[in-house]
Amino acid sequence: MEISSLPAIEQQLKSIQQLIQATKFNDAIEQSQLLLAQTTEKKQHIELWYLIAVAQRYAKDHAAALISINELLKLDEQHSRANQEKGYIHLALNQTVPAKAAFENAVKLNPSLMASWQQLIEIYQKTNQTSHVQQAANQLAKLKQLPPALLGVTQLMHEGKLLKAEQICRHFLQNNKRHIEGMCLLAEIGMELKIYDDAEFLLATALELDPNHITARSQYLNLLIRLGKYKLAASQVESLLAEQPNNLSFKVAKANVLTGLGKVEQAIRIYEQVIAQDHAIAGFHLQLGHALKAKGDIKRAVSAYQQAYQLKPDYGDAYWSLANTKTYRFSDEEIKQMQLQQENKALASLDSIQLYFATGKAFEDKQEYAKAFKAYQQGNAIQHKQSGFDIGKIEQQVAAQMKYCTHELFNQRGHLGLSAPDPIFIVGLPRAGSTLLEQILASHSQVDGTMELHNILGLAARLSGRNQNSVENQYPKNLAEITPDYFSRFGQQFIDETKVYREAAPYFIDKMPNNFLHIGLIRLILPNAKVIDARRSPMACCFSGFKQLFAEGQDFSYNLEDIGRYYQAYLKLMAHWDNVLPGSVLTVNHEDVVDDLDTQVRRMLDFCGLEFEQSCLDFHKTKRNIKTPSSEQVRQPIYKSATQQWQNFEQFLTPLKAVLGTTK
Repeated sequence: MEISSLPAIEQQLKSIQQLIQATKFNDAIEQSQLLLAQTTEKKQHIELWYLIAVAQRYAKDHAAALISINELLKLDEQHSRANQEKGYIHLALNQTVPAKAAFENAVKLNPSLMASWQQLIEIYQKTNQTSHVQQAANQLAKLKQLPPALLGVTQLMHEGKLLKAEQICRHFLQNNKRHIEGMCLLAEIGMELKIYDDAEFLLATALELDPNHITARSQYLNLLIRLGKYKLAASQVESLLAEQPNNLSFKVAKANVLTGLGKVEQAIRIYEQVIAQDHAIAGFHLQLGHALKAKGDIKRAVSAYQQAYQLKPDYGDAYWSLANTKTYRFSDEEIKQMQLQQENKALASLDSIQLYFATGKAFEDKQEYAKAFKAYQQGNAIQHKQSGFDIGKIEQQVAAQMKYCTHELFNQRGHLGLSAPDPIFIVGLPRAGSTLLEQILASHSQVDGTMELHNILGLAARLSGRNQNSVENQYPKNLAEITPDYFSRFGQQFIDETKVYREAAPYFIDKMPNNFLHIGLIRLILPNAKVIDARRSPMACCFSGFKQLFAEGQDFSYNLEDIGRYYQAYLKLMAHWDNVLPGSVLTVNHEDVVDDLDTQVRRMLDFCGLEFEQSCLDFHKTKRNIKTPSSEQVRQPIYKSATQQWQNFEQFLTPLKAVLGTTK
């Protein structure tokens, strides 16, 4: 019989916990095993195996307890408390070495497990590992200083229970409004949930209350870097370095900021200085590689990435960064190394994902397409599961834009924004050729290339409010209700905030593809801005996205059906913008650019009101920093080989073709 009532199951689990607390271990085991046979839910099996193992250990049936906890770990090897329980069982069996490994794995998965740190201190003391004793003692002391509520929050965070952690942390801060550690924890949860505005406000407030709080300032710096707010980040990193001038992490952060500001040469010098001080940190070599790649020095970038994986053979990011140059070809030995690492059961999920995507690229280059697709599919499946992405929410956003961004809205409010003509927005889907269009336009003497700027997305998020499902007057509905002078203020804010990315040209490019969702907002705050839609044929665009591991923000791309539905929603919304804002968006098809570069270059320049310059046709000769995956491709003349690459995988793409209703 299948149990389907969730409350009933939760009640039975609570009853089993009460039996264990009452030392009725055999009854607890019997009830757990009975319930285990009645449900097929993986989550419930995990909870039940945990309870069985605990009860068996308390009943001193240690051999059975070890079998039970291993059954749990087969279902979820990343379960921190199961690893802790395994450590206790091995200790009971006088097996110190596996106990130590289990406790170390537990704190690696969840650094807030005080009991595991305590056991590790005792084990390290017995084995004379003095430095390890001190590290563990420091972590334990830090945890003991936390109020019990915040300790619970940290444990929930590391167990992935973010919403519950947020609820408890907010409740704690209601009664402890000036508690800096609580504010930092809530900000960390906000970053995990991608509620960046909340996190930024919390950390800024924490620093107003305590300007000398290193952790809060470091956290604030990392958030600003993630958001691309490099000018603000620059002042934060200087403050941190004034306090701790020899902190290598802060020096690397400064180099990251300089890279973001386009000062790549300075960044490279800092990375090299840091590596000279500590050559053994793989991440330092990786960051140096990124800066060298942005500069266009691919030979040295490749060397830096290779050094990173030589120092850390399971470093998925190093292999993926090599693949992501798009021009690197893996050796057979490197492919074997990547496959060997994938077999490591202790491998972090992010490393696993990156290794799968890199392996896919390696096999695709060798024209072993079945192996390549399998690797891409494995990497995408893990990433898709972790993201929790719901394509339905994107479709709802598109429907809302179409419902509220009407002819009437633009007739009544289209004149309220800032008249500055500076921005040229390039929108569309990622991997649709937007970097190529940016490189062409940025080769013009009157246009600065920048990067994928987050400013419009940030404004849309602020207009949407904290809870996008509970407020009636929400973005984009509230575009018809906002005080009129706000539109020009928002436009001015955009111009002011983006100055740091510009040089001296009168025009500049914002190449954030996701801005296609907010063309109505752009038109209202910057009515004279130009918008170019970089479009690519459906199958080529969608499959190119599917085999790309993005840094963040493109969660729709990790499932073939999702990416197909996203493309359809994009087409639907772009047709709406053409209807309500006729002539405001120029569509440039990638295939047309490849077939007739001259004509498409002149179309874009005419649309932007720019005189023709030969440098736009010779775009591959332009020297500038480029931070997108296509950086090496746009440093070469136009080539046609990529337009039909998806056909090599056509037999595997039936779900995508079904959603798109196309074969092109």
